[in-house]
Amino acid sequence: MADEPEDVPELDVPVGMFEDIEDLKAQVAHLKSLVERLAGPGEEGPGEAPADEDESAGGEAAADEDSEEEEWQYPPFILLLDPPEYDDELRALIEWVEGVLVPGYLAEPSADARWCHLWFEHPVAVARLHACWLAWQELTDPVSCGYTGPSVWHRDHLDPCLRELRAPNGPFTGCTKGEHQINHRLPGAVPSAWRQSDG
Repeated sequence: MADEPEDVPELDVPVGMFEDIEDLKAQVAHLKSLVERLAGPGEEGPGEAPADEDESAGGEAAADEDSEEEEWQYPPFILLLDPPEYDDELRALIEWVEGVLVPGYLAEPSADARWCHLWFEHPVAVARLHACWLAWQELTDPVSCGYTGPSVWHRDHLDPCLRELRAPNGPFTGCTKGEHQINHRLPGAVPSAWRQSDG
């Protein structure tokens, strides 16, 4: 034929390669739709449509599962929770503090290193210990943080947390061995910076 160039090489393409290319196209289409969803509400351009309706629906289901996983995997800060979620999170925090922190890290309380056995009634203590616990969950998993995670947790989270909580002017200032005081640390009623008003 006169229209074809003379030096076109013959290509011997394995049949499986076509399947691989189709798989890659499907993956690219899925990733493209995912990026568009994450980037915000956008409309498809004229003439653009999902490569495959079923694949698109499957991608949405997978995205929903991913968002549920992320929600479960990253719990919100305890002060942002309302009951019953707050109560559940506090129960789990108490188990960790009493099961790991108290026996492993707290020595006998003193004037220079205070502790209150009713620490969960001190909002400042709850907030600091919850933050320390969240960091502990992340930094004791070698898969996500390697083998230096526990060292980082001690240095950057546990030590500063205990230093602040057990300081002579910390939240347990009025608490002694036989006595628990909490009112000395609570301010008067102020508008909450943590919750939105329902008005």
